[in-house]
Amino acid sequence: MNGIALAHLLRLASPALPVGAFSYSQGLEWAVEAGDVRDEQSAGDWIGALLAANMARFELPMLARLHRAWNADDSAAVGKWNSLFRASRETAELRAETLQMGSALRAALAASGEFNGAQMTQLDSIDALTFPAAFAFAAQAWEIFPGDCALGYAWSWAESQVTAAMKLVPLGQSAGQRILARLTPEMANAAEAALTLEDDDLSNFAPLYAIASSRHETQYTRLFRS
Repeated sequence: MNGIALAHLLRLASPALPVGAFSYSQGLEWAVEAGDVRDEQSAGDWIGALLAANMARFELPMLARLHRAWNADDSAAVGKWNSLFRASRETAELRAETLQMGSALRAALAASGEFNGAQMTQLDSIDALTFPAAFAFAAQAWEIFPGDCALGYAWSWAESQVTAAMKLVPLGQSAGQRILARLTPEMANAAEAALTLEDDDLSNFAPLYAIASSRHETQYTRLFRS
């Protein structure tokens, strides 16, 4: 990957990307409330399990398919995978999260002035744009390779989860860095596997994740939106 593409990937993976990722815990807040996540070890276990069960086997492979579809200028395929990902969000909060972040990224890309009218029209043609679809659009346009795109996406997600855990458990900064160090090889493996997983092997089977998110919807006090 050349230096310009790398810089663009760092922008997409940065906490400064104005999509509101910091405001979502994806059910982690309920896991802390329930006592399932209570320290550094259990926080790392929770995030690692989601990485293995959801990210590696569904979200990252979907991102890779969206990247390929954008690269092939295949709007029908983009629409198909975007709709499938949206349908896979099992709770109202998770669905709202991906749509809000997708819309926010679309607005940020438009405001940057880096995309011409035809490109933005193509992006706007996708109904109910999800975050992976918007992320893949930008990555493909900036000539970021699919594997690098998947790794940057996984890193951004994991960093947001660890940051949420640091606030909720709470954990110190050193503990957060140890969790990220522990998960880094798993992120790399997940990003690599995402490029080769067959359609029939796609699976977002993570029932506790869905339960945590649904319980969070009615949690008495909340810091996060999901």
